[in-house]
Amino acid sequence: MEFLTGLTRMGFTEYEAKVYLALLHENPATGYQLSKKSGVPRSMVYEALGRLSVRGAVLETIEGRATLYRPLPPDVLLDRYEEEQRQLTAGLREGLDDLYTASDEDSVWSISGRQPTLSYAAQLIRSAREDLYMVLTDDDLDILNQEIVDAHERGVKLNTLLTGETELDYGRVAHHPPLESEKQELTDTLMIVVDDAKVLIASTNHGTVATITSNRNLVLISRQFVWMELFAQRISARLGTETINKLDPEDQKIFSGHHKE
Repeated sequence: MEFLTGLTRMGFTEYEAKVYLALLHENPATGYQLSKKSGVPRSMVYEALGRLSVRGAVLETIEGRATLYRPLPPDVLLDRYEEEQRQLTAGLREGLDDLYTASDEDSVWSISGRQPTLSYAAQLIRSAREDLYMVLTDDDLDILNQEIVDAHERGVKLNTLLTGETELDYGRVAHHPPLESEKQELTDTLMIVVDDAKVLIASTNHGTVATITSNRNLVLISRQFVWMELFAQRISARLGTETINKLDPEDQKIFSGHHKE
């Protein structure tokens, strides 16, 4: 991240950020020196230093007739900012949750963007208390792995259909045959069914767009889809070569390379 942009995103003005960055390179320094170093007009540099002093980002001392400035060390500054943000977030979370009234209506909602979708999926997994039915790509499993592990550790029953090659060591797991995944367009699909109460279905085929609903029928259909796929994979794993050879050629291709004696 570009440092000037990062500091302004923390709440610094552009002049404050430039003065603080200049101080990191040259300190202690006078306001005049900082104006030359930072490019902040001399008429504005003392105002920026005053605001930095109020926010505790600079230290100052007087030597003779000159006021000298030095920066608060970056690790101290960032630790304090991180703690302030943590406290702010905690306060907002508690206060906003008190204001929020969730309804169990049957509407179908949508959310766009990969990051918002994954954030919502992570929240759903964290909310699970009984069971989860999931369809996960390798990338999605990698990002959501900690939430899944935490769910397992608090006793949530996991049922997961994997469309990639990554392993998952918790709950009931099956790898979907690649050919069948391509036919069913599952290779870019994310599905999370939580406690038979809500489902998220997303696809990245044409940009990530997720569907979210508590509609009872849609939740049950989604859950049944994952359950049946897991059941089919368990059955196929027990089929012998002789049985596989009796299937139609198209069905044999699906099991090809995934059947174990």
